Amino acid sequence: MKDFKTLLVWQKSYQLALAAYRATARFPKEELFGLTSQIRRASVSVPANIAEGCCRDGDAEFARFLHIAMGSASELDCHLLPVRDLQYLSGETASALERDVSEVKRMLTSLP
Repeated sequence: MKDFKTLLVWQKSYQLALAAYRATARFPKEELFGLTSQIRRASVSVPANIAEGCCRDGDAEFARFLHIAMGSASELDCHLLPVRDLQYLSGETASALERDVSEVKRMLTSLP
């Protein structure tokens, strides 16, 4: 069993989730059950799946949960598109989130 907190990809994805929560706090109230909820759910799913994979037996199980984490990161990436287009966040904040998602996805691809 690996300590997920020592994995750089977990640390980065956890920081991404915190950033997503902070960013969505400024969304319009009518998005509470829309984009706000979807972005928060997808963002926290990434580090959660990495953590769950760490406590599973064997590399195959770990890889399966990394695959699920990648799916959540891609979902988050998709949800950020309307956020940018609807200008719910500044261009700088949206770009930073998009860069962080891309970095996490690259890190996930480099793991077993």
